[in-house]
Amino acid sequence: MLNSMMETIQSFLEVGGPVVAILMALSVFAMALIGLKLFQFFQQRVGSHTIARQAVKLWHHGNKSEALTMVGARPGALSACLAVAMRGMAHAKSQQAIEEDVGRAAVTHLHELQRGFRAMDAIAQISPLLGLFGTVLGMIEAFQNLQTAGNSVDPSLLAGGIWVALMTTAVGLAVAMPVSLILTWFETRLEDERVAIEVLSGSIISGELPTSNKAIGETVSQMGREYAH
Repeated sequence: MLNSMMETIQSFLEVGGPVVAILMALSVFAMALIGLKLFQFFQQRVGSHTIARQAVKLWHHGNKSEALTMVGARPGALSACLAVAMRGMAHAKSQQAIEEDVGRAAVTHLHELQRGFRAMDAIAQISPLLGLFGTVLGMIEAFQNLQTAGNSVDPSLLAGGIWVALMTTAVGLAVAMPVSLILTWFETRLEDERVAIEVLSGSIISGELPTSNKAIGETVSQMGREYAH
């Protein structure tokens, strides 16, 4: 099985040339990066908000030390921001100071989770262009072979050159499409995390239980956007 796979890859590289080799290298790098981001998202509990919401409910019901212990012992951007808000409220800081602290914590953690997104986006954008570049080079080579053949033109020569040239475009699209879809999924999860931070930390600061995802603390959102820029 492994030998067959290696032979297939080797034949692709031999037929497609350096462009396919570059695309294969980009695909390996993209898979490694996606694996690292999946591990990081799992480790940081991105998208898992149940315990954070339970901690907020405990806080509003007066069990503040238990709520702080719950989020303080849990990794992730949401838990870290809630812990900052709870400690600020426990130390009777001003609302503005707490909002600034939460904004800084949110930007720091979310920026760390975004690392690697630009690389994935670059791979998704450059792979089809590399494939098209390989196709153009292949077509040029095919027509050069036809010119060299002169009057004894073999149609199979042109057909073979064209399918080899088009293969680079197919490889480029095969690399770009899954990377683009996975990147969109990562960005969606990260946006959900940002909204959860705004909603739940805003609830701690305002002293009101969140009723929906629309109940976002406006000042926390403003501070997050300010530090993001």
